[in-house]
Amino acid sequence: MEGKSLSLYELNSLVRNAVRGVFPDGVWVHAEISELRVGGGGHCYLELIEKDSAGKTFTAKARAVIWASAYRMLGDYFESVTSQTLKAGLKVQVFVHVDMHELYGYSLSVTDIEPAYTLGEQALLKKEILDRLEREGVIGLNKSLEPARLANRIAVISSATAAGFGDFREQLMNNPYGLGFYVELFQAVMQGDKVESSIISALDEIYARMDRFDLVVIIRGGGATADLMGFDKYELANHCAQFPLPILSGIGHERDDTVVDAVAYKRVKTPTAAAQWIVDRAYNELLALERLEHDLTACVRTGIDKERHRLDMLVSALPSAAARLMENGRQGLTALEHRLALSCTECVSCREKRLDVLSSRLKVLSLAGFSAGGYRLREIEKDIVAATGRILLSEKKHMDVLQSRIDMSSPDKILKRGYALVKRDGKFVKSVSALSEGVLLEIVMNDGAADVKVIGKSEKH
Repeated sequence: MEGKSLSLYELNSLVRNAVRGVFPDGVWVHAEISELRVGGGGHCYLELIEKDSAGKTFTAKARAVIWASAYRMLGDYFESVTSQTLKAGLKVQVFVHVDMHELYGYSLSVTDIEPAYTLGEQALLKKEILDRLEREGVIGLNKSLEPARLANRIAVISSATAAGFGDFREQLMNNPYGLGFYVELFQAVMQGDKVESSIISALDEIYARMDRFDLVVIIRGGGATADLMGFDKYELANHCAQFPLPILSGIGHERDDTVVDAVAYKRVKTPTAAAQWIVDRAYNELLALERLEHDLTACVRTGIDKERHRLDMLVSALPSAAARLMENGRQGLTALEHRLALSCTECVSCREKRLDVLSSRLKVLSLAGFSAGGYRLREIEKDIVAATGRILLSEKKHMDVLQSRIDMSSPDKILKRGYALVKRDGKFVKSVSALSEGVLLEIVMNDGAADVKVIGKSEKH
C-alpha cells in the first residue's frame, strides 16, 4: 500500500476542522423532530429528519442536542408562543452550531428556535387537508344534512371520564323545558396519538346502528392547544365529512378551529353549548307544533261561530214567519216553533261536542303525523344511503377494472413480459427505416440497458 495512512482519530479530527471551518457561526435549519428525549441532567436529545415531497422516504437525518441551560429557556419560550411543548412530530426551525467530535461523530447543538415557523407549518397542514377534501368533493357533505326536527336520540363520542361529557349530559337531561333525550356514549381517546383512530372506530360503531340515532356529538372539554393536533388529521376529517348523520362538534376551544370543526354540520365552542343547541332546537320545534295546533283550533272555532250566527238569524226570523203562518192555524205554528227551537238547540250542542272532539284529537293527530313523517323520512334516507352505497360500489369496481388495464399497459409491465425499448441518441426508435449500418443504439430491458451497433437490417414488405 502506497502513502502514509491516517488513524481514525486523525481522520475525524480533519473532518471536525473542515466542518468548523465551513460553519464557524452556526446556521438556521428547518426539519421535523422524529425523536425527543430529556436526560437526567436536563439535556434534550433530538433526532431531526427530512422527508421527500411524498412524506414517505427519509432524505436526511441528524442527531441534535439542546443543553440543559438552553433547553429550560427555549422550551418555555416555544410553549408560551405555540401553547404546546416540543415533541416528536413537530416541524421546527432551529439555529444550530455544527460540530464533529472524534469519538461521538457529527452532531448539532441547538441554541435558538423560531416558534412562528411551527405555527405556520401547522396552519399550512390544515389548509392542505381542507383543500384536498374540497378537490375530492366531500368537504360540505355533512353540512348539507338536516337533523330530524325533534332530534332526541344522541350518539356522543367522548372519553367516559371527561368533565365535558358530564357537563353535556347535565345540561341536556336537566333542561328547563322538561324535554326527554336518549344519550349513548361511544368512548374514544380525546388527546394524544390515538385520537384519530379511536374516533374513527367510534364512528364505525355508530354507523352500524345508524337508524337508532338522530345526531352525533363529538366533545372533549378544555385542555392545551397541543392536544387538538389529533383533530387535524385527513382520515378523521374525511370520515366526519362523509358521515351520513349530522355531526355537532363541541371540542372546547373558542379560539382554535380544527379540521373536524370545519367539516362538521355545526361547530360550537363547548360541550355545554352543544347540549344547549340541541335543547333550544327541540324546544323551538315544539313551539312550532303548538302554534300549528292553535291555528287549527281557531279555524274550527271560527266555523262553529259562523254556524251559530246562522242559527241565530233563523231564530230571529221566527216571529215574522209565525205571522205568515197564522192563517194556517195556531196549532201548526206552535209545532213548527217547537221543532225549530229543538233543532237549533241540538245543532248547537252537536257542534260544540264536535269541537271538543276535534280539539282533543288535534294534538294527538299532529304529533302522530309528525312521528310517522319522521319515521318515513328516516326510511327514505336509509334507502337513499343504501342506493348511493350500491352506486359507489359499482363505480369503484369499474374504476378498479380500468386501473388494472392501465397498470397492465404501463412500460414497466410490458418490459417485464420480455419486450424491449430501442433508443438512438436518447430518443425512441419507432421504425427500422430510421436505422443504418454502424449506428449505435441503446436497448432498454426490464433489468437494465445495453449499447449495440447495427450490422444489418431487414424491412417488412
